[in-house]
Amino acid sequence: MKEELQHKFYISTDKTKLDIRMIHGFLKDSYWAENIPLAIVEKAVQNSLCFGLYESNKQVGFARVITDYATSALLKDVFILEPYRGQGLGKWFVEFILEYPELQDVQRWLLGTKDAHGLYRRYGFKNLTEPERIMMRLNVHAYQH
Repeated sequence: MKEELQHKFYISTDKTKLDIRMIHGFLKDSYWAENIPLAIVEKAVQNSLCFGLYESNKQVGFARVITDYATSALLKDVFILEPYRGQGLGKWFVEFILEYPELQDVQRWLLGTKDAHGLYRRYGFKNLTEPERIMMRLNVHAYQH
């Protein structure tokens, strides 16, 4: 399966290949980044390790990792465009990211998801075992300036 996907699709961390307008278009309509401004997407891409999933030169998926490359990583904004779902691309994409050589020292991975728990559980993600030790600060006005 992996070889078949790799013949038709490929993954790159080259930010110059990213289709920022497509990424923004998807994210601004997502439940986790609703109404995110283009400038914020551009800044997030600039300051993250980004992964693009491509068919030929067309980008069909995206993910980014916020990390120090040593102790922790936050997997963010993972998506595959609708017409490309159901082909195993999501599994291959997440596996590729988690096996990325520069991230092998990372001890603690985090992510947020509303509806893909099954996908991430197969890669060792679990519900927080000590939620009382994890805190969050939410700025609900961040995208309104």
